[in-house]
Amino acid sequence: MRDPMSLSNAPKDQADGLRRLFATARVRVVPVVSNPHVVGSGALLEGLCAAFGELGLHTLVVDAGERAGVPSELAAVDLAACVESLSAKVSFLSARGLPLRYVNAHGSAAQFLEAVTDAAPFADVVLLHASAAELSRVLVSREVRPVLLADTDVQSVTHAYAGMKWLTQRAGLMVYSLLMACSPQLRLAERIAQQLSSCGDGFLGAVLRDWACLDPRQPVTASLTHEMRHLARELLLASVPGAAIDTAAEAMPLRPRPMWQPKPGRAPQDATLAAH
Repeated sequence: MRDPMSLSNAPKDQADGLRRLFATARVRVVPVVSNPHVVGSGALLEGLCAAFGELGLHTLVVDAGERAGVPSELAAVDLAACVESLSAKVSFLSARGLPLRYVNAHGSAAQFLEAVTDAAPFADVVLLHASAAELSRVLVSREVRPVLLADTDVQSVTHAYAGMKWLTQRAGLMVYSLLMACSPQLRLAERIAQQLSSCGDGFLGAVLRDWACLDPRQPVTASLTHEMRHLARELLLASVPGAAIDTAAEAMPLRPRPMWQPKPGRAPQDATLAAH
């Protein structure tokens, strides 16, 4: 795998540890749970790509979500020919329904990721956007942190929780991040994150480790927030077993875990999350 940046004279900035980590490592897989109720989910994926690009990494977006494009018939014989170049640091693969073609007799589609990485050997990060059901088949025995998508609509929040529940029970994945399509200044975003965190912990034993917001209405040239950059670094590190960057604070959640808890004997405020 190529070294995306010159390491010998690299400045000792916040991303220095990640760049050195990538010098000898394989491709990183960042799973994103698709959410058809989120308006502006494409902008959220673009934001993640931009954050990885700031680290000098090339991202292959594999879109297998419910609204993704159908892959070319050529995908059955030459997957590499179906990879589109969007920019110097981003490539794209339409893959709706494609993981199912790789399911074996045990119900695993883990070979799909091997096929994808072979088709794009230049990629440092594979951003896999798919439903919770498909991700559970693909992410067999992988140490990754899925990203939940949501906005301020209650249906999107319920769907995000349902995705967490599915992956917790079917794939044994217990740690998550949340990316919301809304203004970072919106106070409702923090309440939604607290709600997902409390329901995940109380009903599933899962942890919502970190969250960030990205306003899909902002121009593509807008600078990324500190929260977005932090979330991107955490996601990359989560796919490296036992890895840590130089500064201990960088390996910690940007925000402390919410102290909000339901009163004894009562379910969380939005108990509808746990019903799905």
